[in-house]
Amino acid sequence: MFQLDGLSRNCEGLSRRAWLQVGGMSLFGMSLPRLLQAEAAQPAAARKDTNFILLWTDGGLANMDTLDMKPEAPVEYRGEFRPIDTNLPGVTVCEHLPLISRQMDKVCQVRSIVHGGGQHSEATHWMLTGYPQVPDVNAAPVGSTIYPCFGSVVAKELGWKNGLPPYVQCAASEMAYSGGGYLGSAYNSLMVRRSPADKDFSVDDVSIPSQVGGDRTQRRRRILDRLDAWQRQVDRSSETVYNRGEFYRQAYDLITSPTAKRAFNINEEPETLRDRYGRTREGQATLLARRLVEAGVRFVAVNFNGYDTHDKNFIRLKDPLLPTLDKAWSALLTDLSERGMLSNTVVLCAGEFGRTPRVNGAAGRDHYQFCNAIGFSGAGVNAGNIVGRTDSKCERVSGKEHTTLDYAATIFRLMGIDDTKEYHTNDGRPVLINGGGHAIDEVLA
Repeated sequence: MFQLDGLSRNCEGLSRRAWLQVGGMSLFGMSLPRLLQAEAAQPAAARKDTNFILLWTDGGLANMDTLDMKPEAPVEYRGEFRPIDTNLPGVTVCEHLPLISRQMDKVCQVRSIVHGGGQHSEATHWMLTGYPQVPDVNAAPVGSTIYPCFGSVVAKELGWKNGLPPYVQCAASEMAYSGGGYLGSAYNSLMVRRSPADKDFSVDDVSIPSQVGGDRTQRRRRILDRLDAWQRQVDRSSETVYNRGEFYRQAYDLITSPTAKRAFNINEEPETLRDRYGRTREGQATLLARRLVEAGVRFVAVNFNGYDTHDKNFIRLKDPLLPTLDKAWSALLTDLSERGMLSNTVVLCAGEFGRTPRVNGAAGRDHYQFCNAIGFSGAGVNAGNIVGRTDSKCERVSGKEHTTLDYAATIFRLMGIDDTKEYHTNDGRPVLINGGGHAIDEVLA
């Protein structure tokens, strides 16, 4: 993830478990080579060239103030913003989303997903894995089984491409439950810790640190090669040690790879295009996401932090939250379309839940998992469609609801992943990639 300005907290703070889930990745530590183990297990024939970019509205997007406005509702529900027309007849969005309003023909909006997580941690697990947290009486309130997030499943199923890792996170704050879960750290993301909006932006894990230098790195590589050669002579049966050397060499290749360096070199982009995405860390991270999928990364998550608006909801959405999202989301859809990449890239804008229909006493909205508007675009998506509807006060879904397992099944279908496959936890317990969900037909083209 992008770790830009230290750890950012929502109203629940940062749990110890969430911290442990994030992990770390250093140039010569064990994490990067363990991540690289994922490539060795992937048959090339099984890979599908579909990319995925997740724009994650961390904290929960206020759906009534953005995509599912209710202008006829009482003022204590409808809030302060007015709706504006979009390029789809009869469809409106918030006045502070003028750019995406002209891109709604590229978006399939889904308003029918409901889950049981009323707190950030559990809701994030629902929306990043499809699964609920399983209660553990010995570790309450944290769930005992941590399922792999979508990016980690993509990493396991589709693997590496062009020598680039399959899963990268771009985040301004730590995203809970965004790792490999029971699959292990080999399927965690490559985390980029600095803001691509910085003038001296670089990525630690694809750059040689200045204090180490190229000569010193090459010497370390030669020492490693000698140690591995000795180990192979001493114990040919030591598969683990031998493979570790292979993965360290892959790590070396990654940090010295011209392809990787160029993919992360956002300064190659025209200034006008960078301006279109917005000179914020989220805007530039979204542009970086496009560069990464163009180069071969299969799944990129970009975190848009700050949507936990229990107070000053309208002030915070008006500036900076909605303008930042509006620029980045609309620029991404336009950019992918102009490059011919929207036909093989799925874009999803989503958060862990919506916000309460009724405005609270602090001019904010609280957690609300019963109505949550999200938007799919791109490869295999029935764009320009609205799936599901909510009642007049946005309190409940009217008609058919969909579970997060249905939502997950939709993601896997779009990515060409067989979600009926069975994985195994560390203790050997069989677990399906998706526990019985059905892809939402109306989302699929």
